Amino acid sequence: MSDHAKPNHPYHLVDPSPWPLIGALSGGVLALGLVLFMHDITFWLLPIGFVMVIITMIGWWREVVDEATFQKVHTPVVQLGLRYGMLLFIASEVMFFAAFFWAYFDPALFPDEAKQVARTEALGGVWPPEGTVTFNPFTLPFMNTLILLLSGCTVTWAHHALREGDRSGMLQGLGLTVVLGLLFTSLQIYEYTHAPFGFADDVYTSAFFMATGFHGFHVIVGTLFLGVCWFRAYKGHFTKDHHFGFEAAAWYWHFVDVVWLFLFVAIYWWGAGPELL
Repeated sequence: MSDHAKPNHPYHLVDPSPWPLIGALSGGVLALGLVLFMHDITFWLLPIGFVMVIITMIGWWREVVDEATFQKVHTPVVQLGLRYGMLLFIASEVMFFAAFFWAYFDPALFPDEAKQVARTEALGGVWPPEGTVTFNPFTLPFMNTLILLLSGCTVTWAHHALREGDRSGMLQGLGLTVVLGLLFTSLQIYEYTHAPFGFADDVYTSAFFMATGFHGFHVIVGTLFLGVCWFRAYKGHFTKDHHFGFEAAAWYWHFVDVVWLFLFVAIYWWGAGPELL
């Protein structure tokens, strides 16, 4: 591009793209398919919507990676906007989990309120509800806590190695983080398959599976996020001064770590009942 053709501002005006429209249609198909599946009407629309969303994500993010890595249009001002966007996204995720904690603590802290007679009878006036057998918090849940805390250390190691120009250390730290994320997911699947209660047994079990299950989903997303970053780092996409893609993944992973600490303390430990404390 000649000098007179260069933009006289630091912003990136993106080229026309079909991905916003395709993404909206894909999300609509996925949502409709999910509703129809939950009402036992049809199943075939759900996987179609899921595949459409995956294709949208791959295609759209590939263009963003190309803009950042090869076109060099992600100026410091553009990167600042991306950081604000990621922070707002994480803030929305905080509100998402706040709803689950609210649903958990409302019956947990007030099982005896007179205005909740039906709920009190179901809970037996105690928390967790009478007859609910919970996990021992200092067995598998504690091991998963240590795994996530260690993964927070390894992703920080990778980040510092990248900032210092240590490509080998960055790849090692990031690779270990991905392995630890896979290990956490494997142990949580094992825990679910050995749970002494079902999803619909009572309000504790429902809140348990909703909160820990959605956290597990976020761990899977974060692991994929970091896995893509490892591949990009291997291909040389990141430099010590230009690596927002990895930075965003690290922020997301730290958020996942913090949410798990709250889940462990509130649901596994505090919610275990006096006999397990």
